[in-house]
Parts: sequence; C-alpha cells; structure tokens
Amino acid sequence: MKILLSLGAGLMILASACTYTSQSQTSSASGNPDKDTAQTSKAPKKEATAAEILSKKEVPVLCYHQIRDWKASDSKRAHDDIIPPANFKQHIKMLADSGYHTILPDQLYDYLNYGGKLPEKPIIISFDDTDLDQFTVAAPELKKYGFKGVFFIMTVSIGRPRYMSKTQIKALADDGHVIASHTWNHKNFSEFTNDDWEVQIDKPTKTLETITGKKVEYFAYPYGVWKPEALHKLKEHGFKAAFILSTKRDETNPLFTIRRIIDPGTYTAKNLYHSINKSFK
Repeated sequence: MKILLSLGAGLMILASACTYTSQSQTSSASGNPDKDTAQTSKAPKKEATAAEILSKKEVPVLCYHQIRDWKASDSKRAHDDIIPPANFKQHIKMLADSGYHTILPDQLYDYLNYGGKLPEKPIIISFDDTDLDQFTVAAPELKKYGFKGVFFIMTVSIGRPRYMSKTQIKALADDGHVIASHTWNHKNFSEFTNDDWEVQIDKPTKTLETITGKKVEYFAYPYGVWKPEALHKLKEHGFKAAFILSTKRDETNPLFTIRRIIDPGTYTAKNLYHSINKSFK
C-alpha cells in the first residue's frame, strides 16, 4: 500500500511539472501578451482628407520681409513689406503678452494631417527672401520671448550684400528655427517650366540641406502665387506642405496652400492683433 501511495504521489508531481513546463513554453513563445497586442494594434496613422483639413480651425501664420526703417525712396506700397524695427519689436511683444506660443511647420502638419495637439494660441512667424535684418533684428527679438520662426530662403541671394550668409543660416537652424525653401531666384511658381523643378526646387533644397544638415520639407510661393495643377508636384519633390499668402486655400490640396498674412509696417500692435483674429477662423 505504501508503495502504491508513493507511486501515485510521484505521478501527480510529474503531471504538475509537465503542465507548468507546457504553460511556461507557451508563454515564452508568445512573449508578453500585452506587448504583442500593442505591437499588433500599432497601425500607421490615418491621414486626414482634404475636407477634414479644411474644416479645422486655422492656425495664424505671419509673414515678414524687410525689417528696417523706411527710406524716402520707398513707395507707399513698399511700406506693407517693410516694417520698422521699433514696430516689429512692439508687435512681437504684443504676441507674447497676449499669450501666443510659436509653433513650427512640423507641428502644424501633424495637427492638420493627424490631429496632433497644439499649445494654447499657436502661431507661426515666418520670414521670406533671406534679408540680413531677419538675422540681426528679428532672430534676437524672437529669442527674447522664447519664440522660434520659419525662414524661407531664396538661395541666389545667400552671401550677397544685405542678405544672410551660409554661416548665419546655419546658426538659425542650430538655434531651433526652421530653414525652408523660397526657390532659387524668386521665380513665379505659376510660370514654372519643366527645367525649373530642378533649378528652382531641387537644387535650392540640396543647397539648404547641405548648409543646415537638416531636411528641407516646407516651401513658400514667391509673391504668394500658385497654380492648382502643379501642387501635387511639390509633394513628389519632397515637400510636406507649402505656404501661400491670404488668398483662398485649394480644396484638393489644402496642405500646399496654407494661408499667411503679411504684418504691414503701417500696423500698430493693436491693428495686428485684430487682423490675426479676423483673418484666421
């Protein structure tokens, strides 16, 4: 009887051990169930449709060109594109005092395309044409408030008098600003020929990426002029989005017609505040 009891106990222990081993092997083969589930459920982000992008609240985008005092030779029309440094400083202070937070194009792209979150009162501050005063006047003023900007570079002007050098452009990129494309020599986008895609787009992109060591993925149209039938080609040439001025967005490619408004040199800070709220719904 004792022998039978001992044999029975031994068989029970052996069966229990086999069951444990089987469970352990099953668990080891499958790995962490929670981790596997997370990996399986991690699908590519779904891009927003054009209609969904157009339905979202627009983020204000400001555009600046020259930041200098007016000259007697400047036309009244030029006063829109030339903002005196004192005015510029007042306007940037107003943005900070009003609770605006600057964002960069990648954040805007993520918001429009994937529903990414933005800080309260987001705004983009952009600069066109490579003017030197954007480096000597604008960049220090932005830094004072912890702001970052987007600089759309016209590469033909790099290193010329009154324009930024390669070293200065690199310094902006290293300081967290975004360097983007504004063609080679400011040619009207609506007049592009087949050759211009290399001259005005591909070569400037390569030039800027060589200078900064960073990808160039955003574009601003010279004069704010664009043509619907060519928008898709910008994506084919490596751009994620492009910026116009205050005209209506394209209903098919809204990412390539993101609106901006010029901050005129004639505006007071109060004028700018009201213009932002009126222009972006």
